[in-house]
Amino acid sequence: MNPLIERIQTSLLDLVGQFIQLLPGILIGLVVVLMTGYAAKVTQRLVRKMTQRLVPSRSLQLLAVQVTRIGTWVAGIIIAAVVAFPDLRLGDVIGLLGLGSVAIGFAFQDIFKNFLAGILLLVEEPFRLGDQVMMCDFEGTVEAIKIRSTQLRTYTGELVEIPNAIVFTNPVRVLTAYGSRRTDLAIGVDYTTPLPLAKRTFLAVLDRAEGVLNDPAPEVDVVGFGDSSIDFKVRYWTTPQMAVVRRIQTQVAMALKAACDEAGISIPYPIRTVHLFDQTQFEESKRLGNGAGDLSR
Repeated sequence: MNPLIERIQTSLLDLVGQFIQLLPGILIGLVVVLMTGYAAKVTQRLVRKMTQRLVPSRSLQLLAVQVTRIGTWVAGIIIAAVVAFPDLRLGDVIGLLGLGSVAIGFAFQDIFKNFLAGILLLVEEPFRLGDQVMMCDFEGTVEAIKIRSTQLRTYTGELVEIPNAIVFTNPVRVLTAYGSRRTDLAIGVDYTTPLPLAKRTFLAVLDRAEGVLNDPAPEVDVVGFGDSSIDFKVRYWTTPQMAVVRRIQTQVAMALKAACDEAGISIPYPIRTVHLFDQTQFEESKRLGNGAGDLSR
């Protein structure tokens, strides 16, 4: 037992000695990691200022900042590992990262999928920061495109985070992609209304409405004959922001109602005609009654 105990003691002393030898390097490595955090903030700030001057696209500015932060951390961790463990060569670190990336890739495949999708979204720019979009049953303003997710601020003031992989592989409606956006407003008039008069009245309202664009020009179309009215569609263009679209739609609807009242054009309620009759007045009911009496005999 004594040789075994002596061997264990010797091994423990060797481990303690090796740890004491490595302790200065480990402490320096920890300092390097702490300095990496500060360096990442400084480099992000510098890259952000440079890209704001040289790169017009906000998405590419964001991509450059994010890549700089990740690259700074990777470089800092590698340097800290080499300093903490002097026997560890740079080639060994790269090989270790290569082997570890396979295992990490399987374990965090969703994270890497969202990361790559985020980079593609920033490079291709199907939409930009500040655009109003519809994606995955949500509608709002794009607040940020991060490495993992896209942040959407809804019109009700809620924040929605959608994974980049879902955004990249699903349809996205960009409502503010162009400088104008069309609104279709339905209105019905009485069947006794002269249709040219109604069309002229609606077009005059659109010509006077503030915020309605002249190019493309407004249109008024007859779209069908309803149960109680002849149906029109009033089509006009505005700037694409949702707040502007809602505000002008309210103004146009109020102006159309006032113009119809002034021109004597009736906007009818749904009409139903109900016929009432007394069944006892029909001879058929009497014959049926007599037949029932015959059957009873």
